[in-house]
Amino acid sequence: MSAALTADDSERRAARRSRRIARYGSWLVRLLSATWRIRRKRAEIFDGFFIRGEPAVFTLWHGQLLPLLVAHKNRGVAVLISEHHDGEIIARMAERFGFRTVRGSSSRGANRALVELSRELEQGRSVAITPDGPRGPSRSFAPGALIAAQRAGVPIVPVGMSVNRAWRLKSWDSFLVPKPFARVTIAYGDPVVPAGTSPREAADEAPRFQTLMDQAEALATS
Repeated sequence: MSAALTADDSERRAARRSRRIARYGSWLVRLLSATWRIRRKRAEIFDGFFIRGEPAVFTLWHGQLLPLLVAHKNRGVAVLISEHHDGEIIARMAERFGFRTVRGSSSRGANRALVELSRELEQGRSVAITPDGPRGPSRSFAPGALIAAQRAGVPIVPVGMSVNRAWRLKSWDSFLVPKPFARVTIAYGDPVVPAGTSPREAADEAPRFQTLMDQAEALATS
C-alpha cells in the first residue's frame, strides 16, 4: 500500500510540475513571440483549408515546433505529441495556444494515435504531425503522417520554416527558440494526397515527402 501511495504521490507531483512549467513557459513564450516578425509565404494554402472547412495533415520538423505553434495558434488544429515526459509539458503548452492534442508516437501508443488522428480528420479537423518525432532521426520522414492522411483521404501540406536569429537546444532535434525580434519565415508546400490504398503503399511515399519538406524549407529561406 505504501509503495502504491508513494508512486501515486510521485505521479501527482510530476503532474503539478508539468502544469506549472507549462503555465509559466506559455507566458514567457507569449512575451517573447510578441517581438517576433512572422512572415508567411503562400499563406493562402494554409488559410484555404479553414475557409473551406476541409481537413489536412500539416507536417513540420520537430525542432521547429515552438515558433510554428505560436504562428498557428487558436485554429483548433489537433497536434500529435509524444507520451514521453517532456511531451507532457509540450502538450499542455500547445493546449494553452488553442490546439487539440493527440498523445502517442511511433514507439509508444502508435496504433491508438493513428486511430485518434483518423477520427479528428474524419470529423473535419486538421492535424499537425512532426514526422521525425519524438526521438528522430532528425528531419527523417517517418510514415505515420502518410498513413493517417491516406486513411482519411486528405492531403498532406509540408510546412517549412527559417529564422534569422535563434537559440538551439542541445537536443536530438536542435530544438530552436527564436531570439527577441527574430524574423520568422514560414512557407507552405502544395497539398499532396499520398498514393496507394494500403499502409505499405503509403509508407513507400516517405522519400517523396521528404523531398517536399526540403522544398518547403528552401522556399522559407529564399
